[in-house]
This record gives sequence, structure tokens and C-alpha cells, in this order.
Amino acid sequence: MTATLENDLWVRRFHPSPTSAIRLVALPHAGGSASYLFPVSRALTPAVEVLAIQYPGRQDRRHEPVLDSVAALADGVFEALRPWLDRPVALFGHSMGAVLAYEVGLRLQTRTGQPPVRLFASGRRAPSRVRDERYVHTRDDAGVLRELARLSGSDPRVLGDPELLPMILPAVRGDYKAVETYRTDPDQRLDAPITVLTGDADPVTTLDEAHDWAKHTSGECDVRVYPGGHFYLNDHAADVIKLIGAQLHHAVSGGPAA
Repeated sequence: MTATLENDLWVRRFHPSPTSAIRLVALPHAGGSASYLFPVSRALTPAVEVLAIQYPGRQDRRHEPVLDSVAALADGVFEALRPWLDRPVALFGHSMGAVLAYEVGLRLQTRTGQPPVRLFASGRRAPSRVRDERYVHTRDDAGVLRELARLSGSDPRVLGDPELLPMILPAVRGDYKAVETYRTDPDQRLDAPITVLTGDADPVTTLDEAHDWAKHTSGECDVRVYPGGHFYLNDHAADVIKLIGAQLHHAVSGGPAA
């Protein structure tokens, strides 16, 4: 299989695993990049080949326009994944990446007839749960930085570096606009089980909002709660990766699920 340059821009295979039975497409959070998912790829190889997604407007794609809608991002990811659909595919997304993974799953389902084998939705309330609050993407730069600091998802050294900030803020603002203006079709359901992963003190996702992911699947919805806030997974990476690996093993082999 030969991927095109355009696909290579979106898809990062840190650990190619030609013998794996399944691929996990991993989508980062708002302002995040594919490199954040390197430890997931390293831990799951060779049983699972991880395809980490790199959005436009950051790191080596920093000179490309930022896509500020979930629909546009989902279309881009879906098209980039076309060469990689010769094996079963699961999806993992954190925060903005969770609703984006859901939308990519719907595109796989409706456009190829093959839904993902499982969706892992981390750190994000159900797509149908919309809060009435001031959008982060409409704030000034200081307001955006305060939100990043509140969620503890960015390196404090980066947030305090006046040379780096102009390079990351446009992507952060565009991502926030994408997820904050996202609205889903309430009649659509993903024909795949969903595993919801959340922190018990996440300020942007209550347990009730997490459980509402069950409304977006025709299959089972498994909710797992960990101690911590929005980036709970930074402290519980080993447990989360172990769970993902076990559930993907079950998906392809029918063995015991975690």
C-alpha cells in the first residue's frame, strides 16, 4: 500500500506494524498535535498499529490554514484514511478529538459501509450536550491562555514563551471555534460500541454528560471514570492504554474484554 503525500501530512505512523490485526486512529485535543499520541503508539505496537492524526496549522503543518469546523476536519481525516482501511479500524479521540472521532466514524459508516469496531471518547461530553457559556475562541489571547492553564493541558513553559505563542495560538483558537460551534444531527447513531473515558473532576465534562454518549450509539456504551481533571489521562496513561489494548484485542479475537 502506498500513501500519498497528502495522506502523509494527516497520518503519522510512529511505529509501523505490518502484522497488526487492527489500526487505531488517534485524534488529539484542541491545540494538540500527533506527537502527543506517540506514547500510545509505542505502547500498543505491534498488536495495534496507531495512526496519529496531525491537523493543519501546527508543527510541520503550521504554514497551512487552520480548519475551524469539525465537519471540515472530519472530511479531511476521512479522506486521508482511505488508503488505511484494509484492516479493521477503531477510533480514539481526546476532548475535541472525541467529537471529531465520532464524526469520522459516521463518515466511515455512511460512505464505506464499514463503521469502526469501537470508538474511545475521552475527556468530552456527549455530542448532543451543548453548554450555554461564553466561547473560548471569542476571547482575547489572554483569555485563551487562561483557559489552557485552567485545563492544565499545555506546558507552562510554552504558555509563557512570547516567541512560541504566536505560532500556537491560531491553531488553538481555530480548534476551539471548531468544537464550540459543532452541532450534531440528533438522529444519527454510530453502529459501534463506545468506550467513554473521563476524569471525575473534569470541569468541561460531568459524569451525566459523559453517560449521554449512550444516545449516540446503537451498541453498548462503557463509561470509565478516573481520578483527575480534563487531562486525567496524563496521570493514568498506562491504565487507559491497557484498557484500549484489551478492548481492541476482544474486538478482533473475541477474547475476554477488559
